[in-house]
Amino acid sequence: MDNAKPSVQMDEGDPSPAGQEQNLDNFNFPSQTEEWRLDFEKKLLRKVDTRLMPTLVIMYLLNFLDRSNLAQARQGSLEQDLGMSGTDFNLATSIFFVGYLLMQLPSNLILTRLRPSLYLSASCCLWGVVSTCNAAAQKFSHLIVIRFFLGFVEAPFFPGAVFLMSSWYTRAELTRRIAWLYSGNALANMFGGVLGAAILGDMDGAHGKAGWRWLFIIEGVAAIGFSLIAMFILPNYPHTTKWLTEEERAFAAWRLAQDINEVDAYGESTVWDGVKMAVRDYRLYLFVLLQHVSLISQTFQYFFPTIVGTLGYGKIVTLWLTAPAWFATFLLSVCVTLSSAKTNDRSLHIICLMLVAAIGNAIATATTVVGARFFAMFLMPMGAVSSYQIIVSWVANSFPRPLVKRSATIAICNMIGNTASIYGSYMYPSSDGPQYIPGGSANTAICVLVALLALMLRYVHKWENKKLDRAENEANAVAEENGKGDLAATPELRERGFSPGINLQVHLSRPSILIVTLQHRTYRFVQLNVIELLFVKDFCETLFSWVAVAGTFSRT
Repeated sequence: MDNAKPSVQMDEGDPSPAGQEQNLDNFNFPSQTEEWRLDFEKKLLRKVDTRLMPTLVIMYLLNFLDRSNLAQARQGSLEQDLGMSGTDFNLATSIFFVGYLLMQLPSNLILTRLRPSLYLSASCCLWGVVSTCNAAAQKFSHLIVIRFFLGFVEAPFFPGAVFLMSSWYTRAELTRRIAWLYSGNALANMFGGVLGAAILGDMDGAHGKAGWRWLFIIEGVAAIGFSLIAMFILPNYPHTTKWLTEEERAFAAWRLAQDINEVDAYGESTVWDGVKMAVRDYRLYLFVLLQHVSLISQTFQYFFPTIVGTLGYGKIVTLWLTAPAWFATFLLSVCVTLSSAKTNDRSLHIICLMLVAAIGNAIATATTVVGARFFAMFLMPMGAVSSYQIIVSWVANSFPRPLVKRSATIAICNMIGNTASIYGSYMYPSSDGPQYIPGGSANTAICVLVALLALMLRYVHKWENKKLDRAENEANAVAEENGKGDLAATPELRERGFSPGINLQVHLSRPSILIVTLQHRTYRFVQLNVIELLFVKDFCETLFSWVAVAGTFSRT
């Protein structure tokens, strides 16, 4: 098992919105048969998947297409027309991520206060407009400014999309959906090569415009057009989606509550509450490091047409040759997604894929034989890109609730992770071609490092689960001695993850461990400063079947 046992964490304030509580109270889903629930859930997921997933995948395809089309434009007359030389192209690539990082965290925190359908669609429209402006650049400084603002308006989408999906899908379902979303990366690179070859080959000089200018215009306008469609297709949250029936909305919220023993609370905590909860969890820093080095291993994709160009073919043929490697990457991404979900394993998949990427980088660096290098150019994206989608889903699954913490965690990982692309953009300067030995060698080592970090996180989760198992045994022993009761969820307990509907106090001082078992799952809280607790009393019926409380403490 790669995941630590889930911790129940609540926002400060009333953890369940009144509207949601009312919807859940109107239907008695626990009394329904398992067959009814599975059938109803299947119909609900089909309905949600039909609207949500294709829309997000297409939006991400357009997002990455407008981000990476600079690599295709380079195969035209971009550098000559704008007077670029030396590392100018590297700077134009890296400046995008400066704007991207500045907007990352604020955007995802704002998203919890706005309608995702409107916010993500507006972002799509804006990046289409800014991308189209690339066609108007007359000198290098214009391109730099436009690329900076392109990163700024593209930033909300990917973490926002992951956040929106995590508000609809259970942890088991989320892994596969995130992988499908990230498959838009491979599809964008594949279509980018095909579109680039077609546009640069057939439209260069049309109406007095260079082919690379038409490339930016066509791909930018496509994003603008689709944003208008997405605005009416994308759902918001389960309890506000009008194209679901009242029963479907209630069931969508109820099954998420069952998945993690907590109802999502919308708009009840400040955005900084989420940040504070996220930074107090040490696992955040391990995942930030994992995502960061993983993104370094993928920086080659912004130079992929240039790297493939070292095989010695013409520029248009080079763009066509990039497509097969990305199509293979897409197919492998689908396969590892299904395998990861079926086996409930992430770390071993990441390790194997990163070793594949390491081999690809090593071959591309070590030889000039065309056949071997072309084979290596399949292995590089197949390993590095396919593993990243598993990493993203691992992050979302490891920090499922509460909503503001989940949002902050996804944004922080994505924000700090993407700093890799700022300096990683300089790993493949033209002067190092055709083998790019410094960049290729560094990426080989980085791929191995990603594999080692994934292995470390695997054992971290095993260690955490063993602690929880020991704590559960202690809880069961003390519960037998002291009985059951209701527990008052103080603000401090809520921040650490205590559940609603509990009203028990016990006179303790400096308890070192507090164990809570909900529906046969155990959650551990360390060093709680609870002033008063009072044992024994049966608590009223809630969404959770029973609670057993135990603590190791010194009595006053």
